[in-house]
Amino acid sequence: MVTLNAPYVAGFLGFREAPPLLQALEKLKNVQPNLMPQVLFVDGNGLFHYREFGLACHLGVLSDLPCVGVAKNLLHVEGVVRSEEHQSQINALQKSGDSFPLATTSGRVLGKALRSSHSSIKPVYVSVGHRITLDTAVRLTHTCCLYRVPEPIRQVHKLNVSTACINQNYIKCRLIICSHTTSDALTLWGPRVFWGPGGVFTCPEIYAFFSCS
Repeated sequence: MVTLNAPYVAGFLGFREAPPLLQALEKLKNVQPNLMPQVLFVDGNGLFHYREFGLACHLGVLSDLPCVGVAKNLLHVEGVVRSEEHQSQINALQKSGDSFPLATTSGRVLGKALRSSHSSIKPVYVSVGHRITLDTAVRLTHTCCLYRVPEPIRQVHKLNVSTACINQNYIKCRLIICSHTTSDALTLWGPRVFWGPGGVFTCPEIYAFFSCS
C-alpha cells in the first residue's frame, strides 16, 4: 500500500502518482533485474491530455521504458468531446480491434478509440506514453484484452476493490507487463498469467506484476 500525500489536481496526475510507481520499478530492478518489463501499461492518458503529457508520458520519460496510456473514459481535449459525431464513430466500430483516431481541432492525432472486445461496444482510449508508436500501442492493448479493459489494468482494479484501495489517499495501483516465464516471479510479485491472442510478444506467457506493494 502506498500513501499519497499530494492532492489530486486535474491534469497533474503524474506529479501525484509517478513517484511511487517509479519506486516500484526501482525495487523490481534491484531485487529481480531480469524481470524488468518490456512495456508499461498505465490506467490513464499519455499524449491524449490537456498538455499532451499525461501520467503515461510522465512515467515513461522518467523510467525510460516504453509506456502505453489506456483510459476508460474520454478526456475532453482540444475539440475531442463526447458529441453525436463521437458517438457515431463509436457506433461504427463493428468488431474487436476496430479503432478511430482522436484528432484535435488542429488535426493532431493524440490517440485512438479502440473497441477492445467483442462483448463490449464501449471503447477504451489508447495513447502513446513514451518510446512506442500509436499503432503498436493499440495493437498491444488489443492483444491484452479478454474483456473491454486490458487484463493488467482490469486485474489491478479487482485487487484494488478486494483490498479496499479505493480511498483517495491511496494510489490506484498499476500493473507492469513483461514477457518473462521465470517462476521466481510467482513468489516475489504474485502475478497473474494471461494468454494473449495475437502472438505479439516473444513468448506466449505474459506475466502481469503488481507494481505497488
